[in-house]
Amino acid sequence: MRRRFLLLAATAPAVLVAPGLAHAAARRRASPPLAQRRLALRHAATGSRFDGPYHNGVEFDAGAMRELSIVLADTRTGTVHPFDPKAIDILWELGMRERMEAFTVLSGYRTPATNAAVHGAGDSQHLRAAALDVQIPKARLAAFGDAARGLGRGGVGSYPDHGFVHVDSGPVRSWGFDRAVAAPRAPARTPEQIRLDRMAEAWAQTRRR
Repeated sequence: MRRRFLLLAATAPAVLVAPGLAHAAARRRASPPLAQRRLALRHAATGSRFDGPYHNGVEFDAGAMRELSIVLADTRTGTVHPFDPKAIDILWELGMRERMEAFTVLSGYRTPATNAAVHGAGDSQHLRAAALDVQIPKARLAAFGDAARGLGRGGVGSYPDHGFVHVDSGPVRSWGFDRAVAAPRAPARTPEQIRLDRMAEAWAQTRRR
């Protein structure tokens, strides 16, 4: 009898612990792994780069956000302002939707003096480090702008003549989408060029007789 008691005592912990371990393992299998959010971008004016995760799937990485703020600093003064994570998230989501792995940024944070120098709006979202002017290849610019508007998150401006799209985390609005790109004008001819063209045409007429 004693041997039987010892055997039961030895096996009891396994019986009690095993169900808990099984449930924990089942929960781990049921929960999808946390998806990191990664971003690769370069500032066209300074050449500064960021390439890596900035969000671990639960929260923003404070160190990565500091690095991004440095990359997106004011280009005239080097002033760094903490960049709005919501604006970074908008760019990341657009990259996922449009299958773009890297971005070139023309403008991020601007000081009031820089904003005035580039004739930015007085209430520009660049002033609060919440806007990005992103260079987009001409063939993809319209689709990228439409995708940005489709998010319904913040402001979107299309600048096809300059090859970039503005995105920000401010109020939902858009501009620049109902304007056709102006066809390039032929350079004006000088009086001397007109005279030479007439002479060439007159010479051609004599050759055809």
